Amino acid sequence: MATVTENRLGLYLRDRRSRLDPAALGYPAQRRRTPGLRREEVAQRSNISPTWYTWLEQGRGGAPSPDVLNRIANGLMLTEAEREHLFMLALGHPPEVRYKAADSVTPRLQRLLDTMLSCPAIIKTATWDVVAWNKAAALVLTDYSQLPLHERNILRLVFRNDRIRGSQEDWESTARFVVGAFRADAARAGAVAEIGELVAELCGTSPEFAALWADNDVRFHGEGAKRLRHSELGLIEMEYSGFAVDGRPDLGMIVYNPVDPAVAERIRSLISA
Repeated sequence: MATVTENRLGLYLRDRRSRLDPAALGYPAQRRRTPGLRREEVAQRSNISPTWYTWLEQGRGGAPSPDVLNRIANGLMLTEAEREHLFMLALGHPPEVRYKAADSVTPRLQRLLDTMLSCPAIIKTATWDVVAWNKAAALVLTDYSQLPLHERNILRLVFRNDRIRGSQEDWESTARFVVGAFRADAARAGAVAEIGELVAELCGTSPEFAALWADNDVRFHGEGAKRLRHSELGLIEMEYSGFAVDGRPDLGMIVYNPVDPAVAERIRSLISA
């Protein structure tokens, strides 16, 4: 007898199958008893046996492998959200993360950053490349637009930029936290292979990074406080919070909020000027 989960999986597969247009996918447009593709057509598109696919819709045969689920997701032309739901129904967990490199953000996300007039905010990738920022971040942190693309990386700035290093009130603690959070972010986004070149580069140029990387420390970039020395604002303290970008495990947003309202007002003034 099929379990409740298997029944839900079968219902979901039948629903997604019924939404596909046979004619648009090159199948004969003759009269069909039900809308959408036939089971054998989905099986053909998914490169699995029709019997196996039929069993899945009927709640028989046990849990399919991730490879089979990915093939069915492609055959049914599922979106990423639908694919994740398929895995949750079949296996009880989301699919393995597939890292997607990014070098920009949507205009909508950039507009969100720009609404924060006194709070520095950035968008970073899982490899900690900064791909978007607002005017407050350019003023308080660094003006990323003035850096070559490959230098817009938080680890390169922390370990190889003397100005950034000198602006940190406690560089050693900052560096340890950055390395641990970077390691966790890369693993969470499935980007372990992608960070290999950057890690090798920094291990070769910074003994301090090499030592911290060898510690295998892992941190979460949730919330905390940051103290900076700024050429115009002096010593400032900011609270920060990290946010996930929905549907993009490779991107994260960090927002810094000045603790002192006077500093926030000064940031707004400098931007306006």
